[in-house]
Amino acid sequence: MENSNYKILKRKEDEIIKTKIKLICICTIMIIACIIMPIQAEETKQHSATDLAKKTQNPISDLISVPFQYNTFFETGPKAKTQNILLIQPVIPMKLNDNWNFIARPIIPLIEQPPFTDVQNRNHGLGNIQFQGFFSPQKKINDWIVGLGPYLEFPTNSGPDGRLGTDNWSVGPAFVALQMKGHWVYGALISHLWSYHGNDPETNFSSLQPFVSYNMEDGWYLTSNPIITADWSADSDNQWTVPIGGGFGRVFKMGKQHVNASVRAFHNLQSPRNGSDWQLQFQLQFLFPK
Repeated sequence: MENSNYKILKRKEDEIIKTKIKLICICTIMIIACIIMPIQAEETKQHSATDLAKKTQNPISDLISVPFQYNTFFETGPKAKTQNILLIQPVIPMKLNDNWNFIARPIIPLIEQPPFTDVQNRNHGLGNIQFQGFFSPQKKINDWIVGLGPYLEFPTNSGPDGRLGTDNWSVGPAFVALQMKGHWVYGALISHLWSYHGNDPETNFSSLQPFVSYNMEDGWYLTSNPIITADWSADSDNQWTVPIGGGFGRVFKMGKQHVNASVRAFHNLQSPRNGSDWQLQFQLQFLFPK
């Protein structure tokens, strides 16, 4: 009886913590909006579409932006259904001093998850919110732009059956390095997460995102940025997701608003048992240059 009461209280505590995190995220988005609106109103400097395109391809540039990335994953799960994920990924650079910048990159997933069994329905809700923060020197290191910082994941998932994320709290490092040479922008973002608290099986998850873009006139570009992942807690047949693919995009203006629009497609050369076969990605990114 005592164990049952403890589990109920523990569950209520977890729900309260999740609600607080969600409120913090909403407040953060409102603060970002308050920061961005004056910047947009005071903008006077002219910006080349190609220069802005290059900045959007740099994960740690000094460009404030709010991307909305819609991902459709086909042939997902044992029922081979479609999964949809909308990622809201504000990028907020801050100047710490004359030598260092800090770039905050929260990632807010809204998920539509397909059923995995005959008795399940489609599940909609908030996934686990993540945060990447990069400390980046303003000067290049041997011609490389670099950033290093913390990577956090919070158990904010709203699903009733655990399909929208684990209930673990996780932390790890994130590192990015890139070069910008003429028409080209290329580099890689590496991260890892370990769980340190939670009732679900441990999180031990690595990701590698190589990226390369070729920029053309009038803000057009070709790009490839597959995310290769490894779940080290899974058995050997279900550890790796290895996609290949790419797409194209363009930076342009809608009235006075700078926008980056792109479309990409990826095929998984290898994926876990319940992973998708291929993915279609659309992104609309609102840019707020200084």
